[in-house]
Amino acid sequence: MSLYAALYSGTSGLAANSSALGIISDNITNVNTIGYKAADAEFMTLVTESSNYGSYSPGGVAARARSLIGAQGLLQTSTSATDLAIDGNGFFVVRPDLGLSDDVYFTRAGSFRPDPQGYLQNTAGMYLMGWPLDASGDYVDNGDVNVLSPINIASLTGTAEATTSAKIRANLQSSQEPYPATATPAYTTGSLADGTIKAHFSKTVKVYDSQGSSHNITMSFLKTENPNEWAVELHGDTAEVLNGTPPGVVASGTITFNEDGSLNLGASTAALFQPVDFDWANGASDSQITFNFGTDGQADGLTQFDSTSTMISSNIDGAVFGNVTGVSVGKDGVVTALFDNGLTRAVYKLPIATFQNPEGLQSVQGNAFARTDYSGDFELVGSGTGGAGQVSPKTLEASTVDLAKEFTKLITTQRAYSASARIITTADEMLTELNQLKR
Repeated sequence: MSLYAALYSGTSGLAANSSALGIISDNITNVNTIGYKAADAEFMTLVTESSNYGSYSPGGVAARARSLIGAQGLLQTSTSATDLAIDGNGFFVVRPDLGLSDDVYFTRAGSFRPDPQGYLQNTAGMYLMGWPLDASGDYVDNGDVNVLSPINIASLTGTAEATTSAKIRANLQSSQEPYPATATPAYTTGSLADGTIKAHFSKTVKVYDSQGSSHNITMSFLKTENPNEWAVELHGDTAEVLNGTPPGVVASGTITFNEDGSLNLGASTAALFQPVDFDWANGASDSQITFNFGTDGQADGLTQFDSTSTMISSNIDGAVFGNVTGVSVGKDGVVTALFDNGLTRAVYKLPIATFQNPEGLQSVQGNAFARTDYSGDFELVGSGTGGAGQVSPKTLEASTVDLAKEFTKLITTQRAYSASARIITTADEMLTELNQLKR
């Protein structure tokens, strides 16, 4: 009977508009929530099958919530270095806890702050995940979230990196008077290190062992009577360097230059250009340091020109890191720790997770989303690559809620709810009249 169906139709209208009111209420209350994605109520008719020429049987309406996850909110500047946003597609990868067995979620809420242990955590308690970088700035990216680590800056305090590479640029004066082969004392390996013969040019550089202790390593050069040839010794203090022949001389040989003053590797001692072993006396791990004196036939390292012998520049890795004083994040997603001794170190790289259908993600507690069959699998890519947006440091993404639009919806939903209630009261009055036909 159509009157009873009208009651059910009105009831479905009350339920649908109640659901819509809940969605609107969530939107309004989250108007200031960072990274919040507004939801919309979409109504769907419930139709009872009937003939076009027969009696009509009312059906009703149902409401379904649709989160507009793909919409991007306004990017607003911030003063905090750990406030992050994504300009474009993609999500930050987060976990609700520090255990790798916990579920992985995805969020655009980038208001991250260090917790008491130094882990970056947003206001919803989600921990930011990243690829750990090694000393060379490389990381493992096999698409597996289990290679990601919770980003922790405080744990770096007091760490050290041993020196592994020293790039040297220097000029040796071509007009330098050679040391005679017949001179007394005659040159033998170690004569420059122990001071028996004064080097024509020497320069001391500072290197670090695995414990962060610094050591002075001297490069001594003596021009020989052979054309364009220099004797070279790399040596350190015998109280610090236990190996070497003679003691302390860790590498020695000759370096030869071409007629144009560029380096001639083929005529030089190969051992000088290979990793040099250091056995430290203080108990630190043994080190291998490669001294890069330049490219064969090029003037990008050691050169021999007729100007004063001098060190032009040196680039030596390794350092001892002090206390962490801050952190910065670049647009490439690289997280860099800042130390109180002025050093910096790249420690993590932020992955951006992209989905084929982000609208299919499921909302979870904490303004985050979980993968579903509708969203498809995710891809972990770097900032600004593979269709992902670019990390925007010192920026927060505002809520996508349009307050004026939500208030308008609130009014229309209220009216629709009242109208559905009127359907029920009207159908009830008509049923009452029907019951009173027989007295």
